[in-house]
Amino acid sequence: LSSALSRPLIASKLVEIGEKEGASAVAHGCTGKGNDQVRFEVTIHALNPELKVIAPVREWNLNREDEVKYLKESGLDIEIEQGGVYSIDQNLWGRSIEGGVLEHPDVEPPEEIYEWTSPIEKTPQEPQYVKIGFSKGVPTQIDGESMKPVELIRELNVIAGRHGIGRIEHLEDRLVGIKSREVYECPAALVLLKAHKDLEKSILTRHELEFKSLVDDKWSRLVYFGLWMDPLKEDLEAFINSTQERVSGEVKLKLYKGNALVVGRSSKNMLYDLNLATYGLESTFNQKASEGFIELWGLQTKLARKIASRELENV
Repeated sequence: LSSALSRPLIASKLVEIGEKEGASAVAHGCTGKGNDQVRFEVTIHALNPELKVIAPVREWNLNREDEVKYLKESGLDIEIEQGGVYSIDQNLWGRSIEGGVLEHPDVEPPEEIYEWTSPIEKTPQEPQYVKIGFSKGVPTQIDGESMKPVELIRELNVIAGRHGIGRIEHLEDRLVGIKSREVYECPAALVLLKAHKDLEKSILTRHELEFKSLVDDKWSRLVYFGLWMDPLKEDLEAFINSTQERVSGEVKLKLYKGNALVVGRSSKNMLYDLNLATYGLESTFNQKASEGFIELWGLQTKLARKIASRELENV
């Protein structure tokens, strides 16, 4: 979601500056085939319905070659990679690359497109262990050193990228119905999401986790589909923020050859109880209580099977 997350911020600043300058229209350079035109314009119209949106690439039906030609004729020279004209978007949370040779889904992405991550062949031969500290769901520390979020993400991009972590290649469905091949680099995002999810699993209840997975998916879809300003997103965030009040602790990960493996976690809010979980002599779990639990847990299943068998006998 690195690109999708940035569009509402860009659009809001575009509206802010447009209003400050007394503009009647704002413009963007999105193609008519992509998602970003939707993300920009839905946000712009939600913030200021009176602003007209100008989209030259879409309105003039330009392709990448036309755009390059136009730029050169306007005195702007751009560098073109061997694989063709790539469309690259980059911010703190990740890089997205499309176009060029990537438009052929059977062709392996060339190494030239990557900037943040090392190829597996050139990653360190020894694993690196890192500890990520969280406070109310927000990452605040790397290996015990407190950092502001921006500094932490930048540092983790370097650390994880060195180990080849964060490369994603897949086909995705655009809003306009086109399937598109996208390549992403998101080292810090991958590590942080994995660590955060693990910490949540140790702290939140089973019921919270089941419901939050639905909420997370819906929130992500709203953002991807350009509906950052939709009231439902704020409603979902109220639930998410409530769950994060207890999500504080530390997660230990092993970074090695493109993998980020969680190998440990700790928190004063963990629902894990050694005395209940252990199979040793010190266990305090009442195993005898399980018999009655099983009887009640499977009661309706047993009754349903019994009735189904009776109906078959009467056929």
